[in-house]
Amino acid sequence: MRQIIFDTETTGLDPAQGHCIIEIGAIEVINRRKTGRTFHKYCKPNRVVDPEALAVHGITNEFLSTQPPFVELVDELIEFIKDAELVIHNAPFDVAFINEELKRLNHSHTVADLCMVLDTLPMARSKYPGQRNSLDALCKRFGVDNSGREYHGALLDAQLLLDVYLAMTGGQSIMSLDHAIHNGTSSTDNKAWSRPVGVLSVLQATSDEVTQHEKILAVLDKVSGGKTVWRMLS
Repeated sequence: MRQIIFDTETTGLDPAQGHCIIEIGAIEVINRRKTGRTFHKYCKPNRVVDPEALAVHGITNEFLSTQPPFVELVDELIEFIKDAELVIHNAPFDVAFINEELKRLNHSHTVADLCMVLDTLPMARSKYPGQRNSLDALCKRFGVDNSGREYHGALLDAQLLLDVYLAMTGGQSIMSLDHAIHNGTSSTDNKAWSRPVGVLSVLQATSDEVTQHEKILAVLDKVSGGKTVWRMLS
């Protein structure tokens, strides 16, 4: 399954009041593994950032004035998210902003036309009713290090959400040995590993090693009342 872990930062809280997206962060994941592909863009809004929003993400109007407008990155964004499942914490917020940006450009698509959406907030509320389920709270619950999160940031928050999502849904479902990772293969590959060529060496214990072993077994016999598993199976 191809998933896009997704987050935005905005000028304010309500796109219907003219607030805009100013940062997009997205991480591509296939079968619960990062592919290395990310989408991270800042964009110039058509209004100033609210002071309350600035206090959250720290993205200034001066910085944004040098960035391209949303219209210049929309095609690249659509290509990145198309036919994937967007994984978003509190999805209605981000989806509403994307849809409003597309509407302003008279674009023919909405998010629902382009991809599926998975909202991790109701998922967390279902698993942990009555508890705090903000991204910060979930990071603390699952031991995800968010100590570098002085401000919210779209790509940083997407990475934190990825770690939380994997932990909340059972951790990394695919484990592989270092050899498989470094060679670009997975432990789930249906490959027959070739047996090493050569004669298998059998090393016999020395008499001293046998004596020491018997001493240990004698101690275990005494402690277990003669029920040493080694002797029972040999």
